[in-house]
Amino acid sequence: GRYVTLLFDSWQTNSWPSYFLSLAACFLVSAFYQYMEDCRICFRSLASSSAATTASPAPAAAAAASVRLGAALLFGLNSAISYLLMLAIMAFNGGVFLEIVDGLIVGYYVFRFEDEGVATVVLDNPCACA
Repeated sequence: GRYVTLLFDSWQTNSWPSYFLSLAACFLVSAFYQYMEDCRICFRSLASSSAATTASPAPAAAAAASVRLGAALLFGLNSAISYLLMLAIMAFNGGVFLEIVDGLIVGYYVFRFEDEGVATVVLDNPCACA
């Protein structure tokens, strides 16, 4: 139905327009989750390639520390988004579930599918929901 409470007591849908806007928000956030996963994969591959080309050990240590911090921040953001998506699904509304799954599918297709047709393996997946 169109009456749903998502994540917060203040996020309630009581009309069809508010329900459809909430579904659109769920779709966009789940597609954004896939975009952030792609950013994390690119960040990790760039970090590993730049670490291999660094000649002196002092700048390499500073670069490695900043890369680890950036990777940790991206991982934290991805974890937060994935758990919020999981909590939204736990509203037990079929439309919310379908829009989150649709957003994950579209986001994967747009952001994470490589040109060669081989999917990239994601390491350190924050949860099993994606």
